[in-house]
Amino acid sequence: MEEPHNNRTSLARGAKDIAKEAKRQAAKNFSKAVDRASDEYSAHHSYNRFQNEDEDENNYNNYTQQNGHYADNPANDEDGASSDATEGHDDEDEIYEGEYQGVPAYSNEKPRDGQVALGQPVSDSLKSRKELENERQADEEELAQQYELIMQECGHGRFQWQLFFVLGLALMSDGVEVFVVGFVLPSAETDMCVPNSGAGWLGSIVYLGMMFGAFFWGGLSDKVGRRQCLLISMSVNGFFAFLSSFVQGYSMFLFCRMVSGFGIGGAVPIVFSYFAEVLAREKRGEHLSWLCMFWMIGGIYASAMAWAIIPHYGWSFSMGSAYQFHSWRVFVVVCALPCVSAVVALTFMPESPRFYLEMGKHDEAWMVLKHIHDTNMRARGEPERVFTVNRIKIPKQLDELVEMQNESANPALKVLFKIKTELRGIWLTFMKCFNYPVKDNTMKLAAVWFTLSFGYYGLSVWFPDVIKHLQADEYASRVKIHNSEHTEDFTFNFTLENQIHRNGVFVNDRFISMKFKAVAFIDSSFLNCYFEDVSTVGSFFKNCTIVDSFFYNTDIDDTKLTNSRVINSSFHHNKTGCQMTFDDDYSAYWVYFVNFLGTLAVLPGNIVSALLMDKIGRLSMLGGSMVLSGISCFFLWFGTSESMMIFMLCLYNGLSISAWNSLDVVTTELYPTDRRGTGFGFCNAMCKLAAVLGNLIFGSLVGITKAIPILLASSVLVGGGLVGLRLPDTRANVLM
Repeated sequence: MEEPHNNRTSLARGAKDIAKEAKRQAAKNFSKAVDRASDEYSAHHSYNRFQNEDEDENNYNNYTQQNGHYADNPANDEDGASSDATEGHDDEDEIYEGEYQGVPAYSNEKPRDGQVALGQPVSDSLKSRKELENERQADEEELAQQYELIMQECGHGRFQWQLFFVLGLALMSDGVEVFVVGFVLPSAETDMCVPNSGAGWLGSIVYLGMMFGAFFWGGLSDKVGRRQCLLISMSVNGFFAFLSSFVQGYSMFLFCRMVSGFGIGGAVPIVFSYFAEVLAREKRGEHLSWLCMFWMIGGIYASAMAWAIIPHYGWSFSMGSAYQFHSWRVFVVVCALPCVSAVVALTFMPESPRFYLEMGKHDEAWMVLKHIHDTNMRARGEPERVFTVNRIKIPKQLDELVEMQNESANPALKVLFKIKTELRGIWLTFMKCFNYPVKDNTMKLAAVWFTLSFGYYGLSVWFPDVIKHLQADEYASRVKIHNSEHTEDFTFNFTLENQIHRNGVFVNDRFISMKFKAVAFIDSSFLNCYFEDVSTVGSFFKNCTIVDSFFYNTDIDDTKLTNSRVINSSFHHNKTGCQMTFDDDYSAYWVYFVNFLGTLAVLPGNIVSALLMDKIGRLSMLGGSMVLSGISCFFLWFGTSESMMIFMLCLYNGLSISAWNSLDVVTTELYPTDRRGTGFGFCNAMCKLAAVLGNLIFGSLVGITKAIPILLASSVLVGGGLVGLRLPDTRANVLM
């Protein structure tokens, strides 16, 4: 009885071995069949490490495929007990781990019409749009988890730091552009003889350009790539910023600065999207906050350059009377240098691998990720470490219906059609930002961006003008008033400053090589006087009578003669254009120095926010910073001196910077990759819209009242901070 029993046991064990071998061969054939069948969306593969199929008594691991996902832990053969990690796969299309030399390739074979392999998924052409979108969303969620593991394998090292400094230059250019507006505005309007009706347009039109640029470039970066869009937008900014320093007409200058603002508008949304996509989760909050420092560095750079260059009127030169190149134009050229440096450095950087994966470009993404891994490993002194990722999950690519153009169509029509297609794609992506589940987040983010920007930029316009008014009041308190004076046969060859002459009589007097600075002649008479080489700054003649006088090489014209009578007098070789001088401007150095202090005060807040971003959370820092900055803004009400106001400005800037940093990080992490640039661009466009409104509203209140600007800024900052606290916490999220 024992022998038959043993035979049956041996037969059973043999049958079991045969079944296992058949199962292994069937799994391989099944994997190949599905691989060929899914070629229509060849980017439908995923690479998952350490995935086990069987948990039998031998605990062997096999290559399996489930729903288009590949597990990379190689199977051991029962008979030979060999490992593919050391021996290599049996199939000719497999590779040796540790000896991989090329990009993973997919099979291009397709099943013949009418044939469907057993277990093959239903064709995408038979699925509804909703089903395809659900599949893509599931793919994106799995890719997010896998991409996080890949970035951890790539490590954080030399590549991220190289990209950090390159993108930092681009972000620095954005900060410079914002500060250039305020520093150049008074000089440009004076140099170009801008009337009061045109004053202030420069600040508004630059912000409008940045608003449209943020929306356009941010949306386009989701279509054609982060690096390419950033490179083009920065090139546009650099070219027109440089050109604006040479144009003479104010309208042309406005156009150049508007286009320059349009170009730089893409910097913020693209820079943060680009950098976040090469950072692992545990590094993202801190290093995005460090990146924010470059915006502050741009402000310091612009303030320092303005302080060092603009007041030096002697740096200017002229080519005849038609072309003037003053010191503020030198300042504009110097401020374009960070942008030019960023463009040059960007040419050496690769595209975001996360964007490549989103677009279905598996091979390009793999090459960039391998480059990141190898760069970091070489910097660590571990060049022998192999990049083990072979296949990466790619979301299902959903085809969009596009109207085809005739090949023989006009080239201009083709270009217009291409532009129309891209704009339509940007708009469709923008509308997706208002779909579930990101709709609520978009509305909240837009509100926070708007309120924070409205308070910040509004105060940025209002505060320097308040300082100027305080200085002007103090300056006016020292004015010298001369009543009913009478001078005859006297030569004036020195500067008259901060004086008022009422009912004066000047007979046979000579005014030679002198300056009138803040001097007013009211109800005075000039009889047989001689004016030569006279310049006036803030001076005028009101209700005066000028008889038998001679003017040579002066800037005294109808604009300086208010309701005055000129009898039998002549003007020869009058100075043309608006005369500029900063040599003895009492406020020039002081205003630039105050702005320099304000930007420098941001540094401590920036360091603190970077160190605490991942410790106390994005939302706590966002809401807390906005509320505290709103409270500090309220105390501006009690500022009665320049020193007190400057101290409160520095405190406000130091507190508000944490809110800006947190908002940048939260906005980057809340949007999925396929609409991250678009969503960030929309929020940044709301920021610039608030800046325009802040300029108009706060600027109109300067010198009228102090209560309304302070209460308005405080209330919107506190309200925006409370809205920010209701955003979802993204600290533990992977980058979708």
